Amino acid sequence: MLNNAPLSDLFAWADPWLAPLFTAWGVPVSQLEVWAFVLSVGMVLFNLRVNPWGWPLAIVSSLLYGVLFARSKLYGEATLQLVFVVLSCWGWWQWVWGRDQSNASLRPQVLGRRGRQWALGATLLMWPLLGLLLDHATDSDVPYLDALPTAASLLGQWLLGRKYIENWSTWLVVNIVSMILFGHKGLWLTVILYGLFAVLSVAGWQQWRRHAALEPQRG
Repeated sequence: MLNNAPLSDLFAWADPWLAPLFTAWGVPVSQLEVWAFVLSVGMVLFNLRVNPWGWPLAIVSSLLYGVLFARSKLYGEATLQLVFVVLSCWGWWQWVWGRDQSNASLRPQVLGRRGRQWALGATLLMWPLLGLLLDHATDSDVPYLDALPTAASLLGQWLLGRKYIENWSTWLVVNIVSMILFGHKGLWLTVILYGLFAVLSVAGWQQWRRHAALEPQRG
């Protein structure tokens, strides 16, 4: 087991932001969690409208949630937020300058059966490996539950960056599992956020399907 004491010292600067701002269902909610909540909602709304300004909001909200999750001993989720920062920079670039196989700008597109099979297989492979790592390298009390949304979120972020419609169904699964995970940790404002994310995932899937149907076919 690793000694995680230095982790608390690393985030000492955030203590004023982690102080309770109000109480929800008997659980204190910090200012940091509120800001992360607001920025995350804005991010999803921009993504739903296929607007690249969702990406800078994703970067900032991921940094805030990384601090929050590390303090809650959700190390898989905390590490995932750092990965999200990198992937969000990549996704921002993809949406603004990325090109598809025909060298045209990216638009909402369908992954295809073979791609879905590959994505599912990769996620099912990563899940137990990440769970094993968290179980042996951290003091997480829910390593495998923590690992599932971590693995699926990596897939969802890649699908979103390339504007695959299947990103929304992936996020729906991630959001439902995450609600269970964060409820276990008493992060009730974040549970509400991910419940809202689940609803927006369905709306995003419908919106992107309509958007793709309106796009002219490219040869």
